[in-house]
Amino acid sequence: MEIELRDLRLALVTSQHRSLRQAAEALNIRQSTLSRRLHEIERQLGVVLFERTNGGTRLTTVGLEFVASAKRILDDVDTELQRLRSRSRGELGLLAIGVHASPSAGNMHTTLVEYHRRFPDVDVRTVDGSHERLLCALAGNAVDVAIMTGQATAWDGRVLPLWSERVIVAFPEHHALGQNPRIRWADLANEKFLVPQQGPGPELEGLLTAKLRHAVGSQHIVHQDASLDRLLSLVSANYGTLLMFEGATGGRYEGVVYREVWDDDGPTQVKFMACWRDANSNPALGSFLAMLREHYPDFSAEPPAT
Repeated sequence: MEIELRDLRLALVTSQHRSLRQAAEALNIRQSTLSRRLHEIERQLGVVLFERTNGGTRLTTVGLEFVASAKRILDDVDTELQRLRSRSRGELGLLAIGVHASPSAGNMHTTLVEYHRRFPDVDVRTVDGSHERLLCALAGNAVDVAIMTGQATAWDGRVLPLWSERVIVAFPEHHALGQNPRIRWADLANEKFLVPQQGPGPELEGLLTAKLRHAVGSQHIVHQDASLDRLLSLVSANYGTLLMFEGATGGRYEGVVYREVWDDDGPTQVKFMACWRDANSNPALGSFLAMLREHYPDFSAEPPAT
């Protein structure tokens, strides 16, 4: 009969109480059962762990070494079990989030802050990209969830509608339109736009084309393979204007002013959604989605079991 973890715990508790009767009560077993099991452990090891007297039990020198080792083993096992329980509850691990637009402000930023506050032991890795890139990343398990704009027409997995964000235009500080409190799409017909090739760039270009139609041609659009901060630096240097989503306005850049763009019935807004694979078993994804659903209830029907 091999020595098991429960045997280590029996020896440890007995050493702490120095009484077979008290140790048996603490372990909720019979004293005779405890005594018999301790004798069996000693027989298997070929050593005496406890000196037994009418006054109680006392560890031998070998027993002290054994109990010290047993405590280290049990502590390591308890720590690992707690880690696994935390991971199964989504309180520990890694969550990869595909991000379609900059999360420097707005709802995406608030979501990341709240998730870290609730689950500080989950490491979050973000992946930037366009619709196409993020959907490919989802399909290939490179990300657990993608937060993006628009309709999930090309995605056959799970979708949760989230928040809406205003469309913002960034002007050079002394640009004439930057002095207006309200910008309409028609006001932008003669502007030169800096359009990022990655992230929300293709969607923003599509929105611009849809709103202005024939008023915007290739001469009005300059594609840039650059990050948001570099694009804003170009705006401040009068190289053009920049369309962006509200969540990207967290940073303030010298020489740049932000204005919201209006339709006839109010500010232009774009809806965001969360997309993920139903087969994804990452517990950290479960905790993230549960938090999202607290703020954005999911009224869709669950997919049928397969």
